[in-house]
Amino acid sequence: QSIAPEKERGSIVYQVAGQDVKLSYQIVRNFLTKGNGQVTDQDLTQFISICKYNQLNPFLNEAYLVKFGTQPAQMIVSKEALMKRAEAYDTYEGIQGGVIVLRNNEQVELEGCFYMPTDKLIGGWAKVYRSDRKYPAVARVRLEEYDKKQSTWIEKTSTMISKVAKVQALREAFPTQLGAMYTAEEQGISAQEVAENNRNEAVNKAPEPIKAVDVTFEDVTPGVHTAREKAQEPEPEQVAANGEITGPGF
Repeated sequence: QSIAPEKERGSIVYQVAGQDVKLSYQIVRNFLTKGNGQVTDQDLTQFISICKYNQLNPFLNEAYLVKFGTQPAQMIVSKEALMKRAEAYDTYEGIQGGVIVLRNNEQVELEGCFYMPTDKLIGGWAKVYRSDRKYPAVARVRLEEYDKKQSTWIEKTSTMISKVAKVQALREAFPTQLGAMYTAEEQGISAQEVAENNRNEAVNKAPEPIKAVDVTFEDVTPGVHTAREKAQEPEPEQVAANGEITGPGF
């Protein structure tokens, strides 16, 4: 039984917003996988299937695979991709979200990501509304469970924790459509971590540098041979008294 070439294995074409998206094992492995681990055919098949089912365009950074060492592969989806999926349904009626702070020893939910310097940020919250449900889908998350204290989490802590709450509320509101999709923040993966692993992988795979070879040039007078050249020259032929030619090879 013949095996299909790698570039054709798992090949599939589907449409997203009127544009054709083509994926295959080779395309995902070479262009849509981050980290230093080797993804399996099962990982690739699952990624391609979820992208097609949810009409995700990974070439617009809506989804990608992450694999570190021997850890399980993780599919990462952007918040914008989840929002677009939710907005595609007629029952979607909007989302509210913000941060949770401690103010004067009381827990307060603020809309948006702004809070006073005297407040202590402790989490995020979000509500997603659907016309066919009596109550909204609600998510409240604790900051300490997601804050990796690096990269964007340091610079935009309130924005990041609010984002986590919103994507969780979206998934609660649309479990069938968004149930298998998680963002990098929920998976505990930071852009800095991915970049460092890719950089280390590139260093490990870099070819050995070519070693320089010292070459010594001798200053010689034209027509005068150096001792090194003479050592490499064959001995001159000689004519013996009896007329026989002697020398190398005779």
